[in-house]
Amino acid sequence: MGNSGLKQHYETAKKTGTLKLSQRKLDEFPDNLLVLAPMLRTLDLSENKFVHINDDIGKFTLLKQLNLNHNKLVSLPEALGALTKLETLNASSNQIQSLPWSLSKLTRLKQVNLSDNQITQFPPMFCDLKFLDVLDLSKNGITTIPDAAAALHVVELNLNQNQVSTISEKLAECSRLKTLRLEENCLQLSAIPTKILKDSKISILSIEGNLFEMKQFANLDGYDNYMERYTAVKKKMF
Repeated sequence: MGNSGLKQHYETAKKTGTLKLSQRKLDEFPDNLLVLAPMLRTLDLSENKFVHINDDIGKFTLLKQLNLNHNKLVSLPEALGALTKLETLNASSNQIQSLPWSLSKLTRLKQVNLSDNQITQFPPMFCDLKFLDVLDLSKNGITTIPDAAAALHVVELNLNQNQVSTISEKLAECSRLKTLRLEENCLQLSAIPTKILKDSKISILSIEGNLFEMKQFANLDGYDNYMERYTAVKKKMF
């Protein structure tokens, strides 16, 4: 896109608070993007060639939505912690291996999508965010759901297509967790905590494609308790 095209986008963004610069072959912030920092609420930089996002992103303090998916990012900057109004963060389909602790400051986050990256450690920085509804960590390399995950406030946690083999029973203590997706992982039947089946609020537990037959799942202690919650939710839907 030439400068005239960008200029038109910028003029529109000044009125709407929304700027979409996807599929522009960008590998660094365009010149003059900072001019829009005091007014942007939505910024879409998806499907570009960014390997890094520089610290200037921290100046866009009014942002509510940030889309960075389908780039070549290997990390996210600490400066993201300054975006305290952010509600939606999408950085899926990158090459991210680690996440900054500053994300724990984003207390208004509602949805985070980090699927299809190279994350191997469960990210504890999301655990105390009280408005976070959905955390999508599918298609990564996470092996363990640690005790710290008990502090999650999410309604849905997606860990499909990871390498999870261990689940802390403390996950049952999550106050709002209703949907837990663990399809295509490395779980043995014995790795599913009884406490999650008996004493959690989880009513949808997706575990197909692990190291056991689904008919074996029905023999676990606590399965009946889980099915009561599952059936109750299904009845509400119809």
